[in-house]
Amino acid sequence: MIKVTDAGPRLRVLIVGWEGGGNVPPTLAAVRALAGRGHDVRLVADDTMRAEAIEAGARFLPWKRAPNRPDRSPESCFVRDWEAVDSLAGFQRGCERIFVGPAQSYAEDILEALAAEPSDLILGSDLLFGSMLAGEVARVPTALLASNISLWPLPGHPPFGPGFQPARSVAERVRDAEVSARVEQVWDGFLPGLNAARAHFGVAPLAHVHEQPLRAGRHLLATSSRFDFPTERLPDYVRYVGPLLELPSWAKERWASPPVREMRPLVLVSFSTTNQGQADVLQRVISGLAGESVQVVVTLGKALEGLRLQAPANVTILPGAAHDEILTRARAVVTHGGHGTVMRSLHHGVPLVILPMGRDQNDNAARVEYHGAGLRLDPSIPPQMFGEAVRHVLSDTSFSERALALGRAIAEEGPGPARLVAEIEDFARVACANTQSVA
Repeated sequence: MIKVTDAGPRLRVLIVGWEGGGNVPPTLAAVRALAGRGHDVRLVADDTMRAEAIEAGARFLPWKRAPNRPDRSPESCFVRDWEAVDSLAGFQRGCERIFVGPAQSYAEDILEALAAEPSDLILGSDLLFGSMLAGEVARVPTALLASNISLWPLPGHPPFGPGFQPARSVAERVRDAEVSARVEQVWDGFLPGLNAARAHFGVAPLAHVHEQPLRAGRHLLATSSRFDFPTERLPDYVRYVGPLLELPSWAKERWASPPVREMRPLVLVSFSTTNQGQADVLQRVISGLAGESVQVVVTLGKALEGLRLQAPANVTILPGAAHDEILTRARAVVTHGGHGTVMRSLHHGVPLVILPMGRDQNDNAARVEYHGAGLRLDPSIPPQMFGEAVRHVLSDTSFSERALALGRAIAEEGPGPARLVAEIEDFARVACANTQSVA
């Protein structure tokens, strides 16, 4: 039985993580926030996260049966979605190799951790179906953490993936319904494997894959309701907690900024913490900005470590650097549209030029467009069009005004880590009350 009081350490929380790049900082931020509050936190995750988890205050458990990356090199990646022919094929790879396919292995590791040491609550991943299944099998209250927007469409929202704007006509609503049906078919292609895992643990089969996350008691979205599309009604189990912007452990290099009087408008260029085959796009962006009257700072991160790029005189390339210091001076950001980069840019009121390359990036770009805080471009456009887009964003002050207003609106909702802790503690109280009423 969960025991929650108003003071002192309360909860034994088992957090579930995996090495997916952009999802790692929010997971570690959750560890830091809950441990800092005094809760007893364990993290079961890939070995890549061991040192960071311990530093953040968790006791670390590695995956044993489930996929476990020893490092963050492209070679160790299980999904390798950059090798897929398109975004849909990349998504199917993720389902097969991480999200749904190994659900039994993930669940077995989690259940072993629970058997060794009970937990009051599981904070699972919205993408690891094994974490949802383990909570159901063990009958431990389970919340799911989404590192960005909801994977499952909220009322009035378009389906996840294509980057649609909210439907405004009958034709667009029909479009959304057709795409949603196709997406469900893709998910349900993995239903036999998921039901086999459920049968292994003696639980009833599902009719659709999307029913598995509904077994969790709360879905926590590590994004902002002000950034997301509006919805007239939010399911009670879905809660926005705000961005969880943990600084990557490798982002330690400092940018030596020139004197303000000598500096042209600064543009930050950043393309993901994981490999997406983005080297060619990045080089074309650099080439497109070579003739512009701007100063460009390019950060590579772990995804492109050691990459050789041709850099003109107005471009500085940093292997790994924290963005906050650069963003205090930046006038625009050119990026793939990962949630963390978008949120940091908006936090500083900096407009964006987004070149989505898959995953959640089209949907993040759609929301930036919706709020008028930037532009979305096709990554395949000619290099000179990158320069034209950046020039447009710099010259039209409405982009910076809207980015600044959106950043302020997001900040007014309150700090993400504190809101996450409040939601977890509230969920624990509700679970405790429900258990006592049943008893």
